[in-house]
Amino acid sequence: MDTNVRQPLRLPASAIPEGAVRWRGELVRRWTAALPPRRMSVRLRLVHVKLAVLCGWLAAAALLYYGGLPPYLAAVLPLQAIWALWRPEIVRYTAAVLFVAVAGYASWPPHASWWVLGGVVLPALVLSVPPAEYRARARARQQEAALAASEGVTARLPDADRPVRRGRFLIRAGTFLLVPGAVLTALAPLVPHAEDRRAAVMTGIHVIGLGLTVLLSGVLGRRRARALRQAPAPVLRVLVRETAHGVTEVLAADDTAALRPLFRVAVSDPDNTAAGIHLADPVDRTDRDPEDADDLDDTDALPSARDVVVDDVLDDVLGGGGLPAERFGPLREAVLYGTPYDGAEILLVSAPSKPGGAPRTQWSTGPVRPLSGPEVRRRLVRAKRAAVRAARSDARHAELVAAVTARSAEPVPVRRWRAGPVDRLAAFLMAQCGVWLYWAAAGEGLWHQALLLFAGLRGATRIPVKLSWRITADRTGIWLNGLLQPRHVPWNDLRSARREGFDLKLRWRGGDSWVVAAPHSARLQRRRGRIHPYDALAAELSAMIADPALRPTGESGEEEHGRPLWPYAALLAVVWAVLMAVRQGWL
Repeated sequence: MDTNVRQPLRLPASAIPEGAVRWRGELVRRWTAALPPRRMSVRLRLVHVKLAVLCGWLAAAALLYYGGLPPYLAAVLPLQAIWALWRPEIVRYTAAVLFVAVAGYASWPPHASWWVLGGVVLPALVLSVPPAEYRARARARQQEAALAASEGVTARLPDADRPVRRGRFLIRAGTFLLVPGAVLTALAPLVPHAEDRRAAVMTGIHVIGLGLTVLLSGVLGRRRARALRQAPAPVLRVLVRETAHGVTEVLAADDTAALRPLFRVAVSDPDNTAAGIHLADPVDRTDRDPEDADDLDDTDALPSARDVVVDDVLDDVLGGGGLPAERFGPLREAVLYGTPYDGAEILLVSAPSKPGGAPRTQWSTGPVRPLSGPEVRRRLVRAKRAAVRAARSDARHAELVAAVTARSAEPVPVRRWRAGPVDRLAAFLMAQCGVWLYWAAAGEGLWHQALLLFAGLRGATRIPVKLSWRITADRTGIWLNGLLQPRHVPWNDLRSARREGFDLKLRWRGGDSWVVAAPHSARLQRRRGRIHPYDALAAELSAMIADPALRPTGESGEEEHGRPLWPYAALLAVVWAVLMAVRQGWL
């Protein structure tokens, strides 16, 4: 958080509706008091959504194989947890329907799974309702507090006649999920083995349930966006700022020190143009709808947001000429249209980031996500710790770059790096995981074998890269060998080279990157007085990026760029497929 008081950028008086009230003081405290406790609020990122979907499928498989439930119940019951997290408004109805279905199924004896139904499923359904109801009532209290704060002042939304684009992506994604789920369910009777048929039905129904959930999210978001446009909406004067993740934080009108953000929301300009500083991901997204922010996940988790922050910091440190390495954009005055509550849709008309610019009109592309007091304090602590770690890392990286610069006073014609012992260790560990999975899946069903085949093919494409990657630097840029053919990155396009955790990551303009991973232990390195090969490589490349005089002076030949690695990957894939065929008795 920023504790420095600064003057917010002013919003022209012509853009402020007459009578609009500043949202501050007791009015803000009443709204924050209506927030649910931190343990009942949902702040999930996209990775958590993926993890929840995977855990839901595993829970469905466990209910099917070990709980003895029929496929349709095993598929639908785990969805209740997903609905409780993201769609609390429907939990009361789904819990009642599932309770009746489970009770009806349990009333027809004999059932070996009575202990699962009576001891696990039914209590879980009952316990899922109170938290969802509490969150729904908290939303109503937030809405009432926001309406009271506006003091009855309403105004017609700017550009209210624009077409509603909210929810398009989710509606398309939900429809897309329905198709494979329906096909899998319809083709399940053709599967030869009974257990595999049950698994196919369960998976198909589970995918259909996920598709309906995503479709419902898109429909609800679209409905709320339309309702906001249909009539004059309550207005409040607030402060806003953009985060490095491409979302907007809304603060009280008197919080010029930015000590207590109230909520976050993803927004977009209707014309996809906005004056001033942009902290969103610079990756080309022309194939995505600007209002396609996922309603299911926390808006903090926009794709590549972390990469944007790291790239900007490195550009500032290494002189790459990128955006300033600040975490937040400037504070700006704004008018908020709508009543903010958890899951709401709003419109923001904010001051331009550059003097003389036009006010920015931004529609919400995702739901409002309030920030509780404890969450704000924890974020402040995490931000301070991250700043300390980043400073230490940058200092260490600067030392390495300085050492390389001093040692490289005489550039060489061509500089080469290639895989070493740590990469061979990484490949060995990946191969060991494949062997363990191969023996662990012995005697399992068709779906286990399909997942094992996919994992093996994935490993077949990664192991050759770990064992045989090569980077060649000459006066024109760097060459990276790959599965299909070498890739050339000019020096002017290369942005950074860093070791991040286990990864050696090279980034260049356009949003592309090259990554290879190997084990790393900072504690062991300090004890042994060693430098990780990835640190040394990154330091050398960083020095060359920052100082053109240190770059190689010659041109590399085609034989120095490395051979394509696809023949090795194809050989490993064939070997893995043969082993799988032998396991299944096909050979």
